[in-house]
Amino acid sequence: MAAMPNSPTNEDRPQHLIEQVQAASAARTPLRIRGGNTKAFLGEPVQGPPLDTRVWSGVVSHEPTELVITVRAGTPLAEVQAVLADKGQHLPFDPPCFASVSGDGATIGGVVAAGLAGPARATAGGVRDFVLGAQFIDGRGHWLTFGGQVMKNVAGYDVSRALAGSLGTLGVITHLSLKVLPVAPAEATLVFPLGQRDALEQLHRWGGQPLPINASCWVKDVTAPDQPELLFVRLRGAVAAVESACERMVREAGGQRMDNAQAGPDWAACRDQTLPFFNSPSPDLCLWRLSLPQTAPVLDLPFAQLIEWQGAQRWLWAPASAAAQIRAAAAAVQGHATLFRAGADGAPGVRRFDAESPALQAITKRLREAFDPQGIFNPGRMG
Repeated sequence: MAAMPNSPTNEDRPQHLIEQVQAASAARTPLRIRGGNTKAFLGEPVQGPPLDTRVWSGVVSHEPTELVITVRAGTPLAEVQAVLADKGQHLPFDPPCFASVSGDGATIGGVVAAGLAGPARATAGGVRDFVLGAQFIDGRGHWLTFGGQVMKNVAGYDVSRALAGSLGTLGVITHLSLKVLPVAPAEATLVFPLGQRDALEQLHRWGGQPLPINASCWVKDVTAPDQPELLFVRLRGAVAAVESACERMVREAGGQRMDNAQAGPDWAACRDQTLPFFNSPSPDLCLWRLSLPQTAPVLDLPFAQLIEWQGAQRWLWAPASAAAQIRAAAAAVQGHATLFRAGADGAPGVRRFDAESPALQAITKRLREAFDPQGIFNPGRMG
């Protein structure tokens, strides 16, 4: 397999990681792949000695004019963001920066492996949309290269993008080439006093118009009756387009403009799940993530909710015992539900992820057999 243009070569070979995988493969010993460990809660618990990618970090190259950065997988996300910000660029999918128990920050490899995106996901695209190429170690200890540093360079199955959301079950990511974009010249946040049904209907109307909407967040905590129902909308784009959209949207829905100095930290808190909503109301409640069509209506669920992605992502607090009710409500509108964070007592007997369709199960099985035939990487993580 040919190396990516201007990509890591044998001189940048992660030999110590390769040898660790080869030894585990020979002994048929499971490995628990981890970076900053900020998303260890996601999925089923994994046993086995850790393979720590943080020993393999650093920016390999950044080509601002080509809008691409190539980095080692153990590089802290904060370091990648700082390098990009210095050139007025960013990762458009808005990756969350969860805190870990140890206080370590997320790594760029973990960002891709988890496949999670922030408030801008609905308009900017997801993690896999920005993965141009990757190098990773498979379950036999082979160091493989897929993709490159341009968008149209792949014939056949795009394995590099299949790594996004795989939670370390296909291989140990060592290098990534990611597409980046310039920071928008203008940004504004509007807030509207709207109930959930009216907020969703308004977002759907705006979605059919040429408006520079970048993110949205509706929140109402049913455990706090005095808290108003509010819809927040972030606009990004050319100065003239943002200003025109602000005037039009405020006129249509009766909202007001927030100061960017206040709105910026609020959006970061939404992305990183540090808003008050994400503080568990009770130890016995779990945080559920519902992935739905944007046009899905209000769901008949009596739980505290926060809605992002113009209706496509909905968070709610509910006990593990409500799994069947929540999954049935999501399935009724062609969506699915994930038990994102378990409560204090865990969630015994409850699947973290929805069951895959037979077709998807077959594809997943073939991929894992091809890249990790002995199942040593994060076994059971995805249930």
